[in-house]
Amino acid sequence: MPVHPTAIIHPKAKLHGDVEVGPYAIIGEHVEIGEGTCIGPHAVIEGHTRIGRDNHISQFACIGGPPQDKKYTGEPTSVEVGDRNTIREYVTINRGTTQDAGVTRVGDDNWVMAYVHFAHDCQIGSNTIFANACQIAGHVRVGDWAILGATTLVHQFVQIGAHSFTAMGTFLQQDLPPYVMSAGNTAQPYGINSEGLKRRGFSSEAIAALRRAYRTLYRSGLPLEEAKRELEAMSVEFPEVGMLAEFLNRATRGIIR
Repeated sequence: MPVHPTAIIHPKAKLHGDVEVGPYAIIGEHVEIGEGTCIGPHAVIEGHTRIGRDNHISQFACIGGPPQDKKYTGEPTSVEVGDRNTIREYVTINRGTTQDAGVTRVGDDNWVMAYVHFAHDCQIGSNTIFANACQIAGHVRVGDWAILGATTLVHQFVQIGAHSFTAMGTFLQQDLPPYVMSAGNTAQPYGINSEGLKRRGFSSEAIAALRRAYRTLYRSGLPLEEAKRELEAMSVEFPEVGMLAEFLNRATRGIIR
């Protein structure tokens, strides 16, 4: 049977006919779950939560719980999870708050390992990897293809750029630009994620341009505003550098540097 007889599913929950629900899982009233998704034993999915198709949600995961924010007073905020995500054991994803977008979002094709926490109003892109026990505070934005090493800690409101990388045990209290590798407590930059870019089909010319951009930003001694202008000039020829320049213009907590 797709739904185990010990599972508790609210009669108003909307589940596609082939959704699998394991023993003792609990599905709340305002939950919607798409085709091909599998919910493991003892998982809890509550609140106004919409989950797409072909996701695998492991045992004891908790999705849609109230935010850990003292200002929250029960408003009908939500969680949205896309398609083809793997969400492993004991992952927690809290719903949003009215102080922000009101929704915590997770994109498509993400790999979220055990004990990861996404706090309220996080906006997670697609094709990301979060290794075990990453802890992502409220209002954080994570770009596509970012990889966070085990036990990475991320401060509230930090932005993490696309294709970036953190080593195990990294603490990010400022924004991490696209393509940049980081490590340490607090995080320091350690070059461009060139190996990841090669695997994703970036040309050797684009990677070389990003290395030059990194040196301009981190090794030239230029003030940040002057380094930004240099990157904007480079982006005319290399649009990949343009994404880095755009990120710097919208950084709100300063960048690791």
